Amino acid sequence: MVRTQIYLPEDLKLQLQAYAQREDVPVSEIIRRSVRKEISKKARVNAGSMLLKLASKAGKGPKDLSGNFFEYAYGKKSSYAK
Repeated sequence: MVRTQIYLPEDLKLQLQAYAQREDVPVSEIIRRSVRKEISKKARVNAGSMLLKLASKAGKGPKDLSGNFFEYAYGKKSSYAK
């Protein structure tokens, strides 16, 4: 792990300490859980919006895309091509 220092308002620090004590875990664990939860929530939103953007383009690509994916994606034929 990497040590990170943050500044919190006094009232938030007190709430955090009380919550950690009720949960019987260190304050650092509460912070890690909160950060993970927030980041994963944002990642889901981003992934969802990316999928929606891709779906909106459905039917607009080349007709032979599935058969020639590597050529379109990487500019070369697949070693699996027949």
